[in-house]
Amino acid sequence: MKQLLTLVCKLNPTPEQVVKIEATLKAFADACNYANEQVKPSITSKITIQGIAYEDMRSRFGLAANLAIRACARVGANRLTAKQKGKPVKTFKPTSADYDQRILHFGRKTGLLA
Repeated sequence: MKQLLTLVCKLNPTPEQVVKIEATLKAFADACNYANEQVKPSITSKITIQGIAYEDMRSRFGLAANLAIRACARVGANRLTAKQKGKPVKTFKPTSADYDQRILHFGRKTGLLA
């Protein structure tokens, strides 16, 4: 059985890296807002949202494929939670993005984040 570990770390980016990180966070939030506006509000399935908005999200916001997929999943999850609470989904803010093992990983050999 393969063991999956989670690493929590504090980033210490250079000023140039800060600009890139903030641009990525903004693009991710903008893509989430776009998908939320373009897809019928009753749809909560990340697969359905992806089928409708994925291509536009990639071209409009310059997201990598996996980030666009993660944005669709975030919109679907937020819609489902909002639906359960009887509230609308509010706007997405550029404070975080979803990363998985295909987007960000820690290399044992190099010790670098990629």
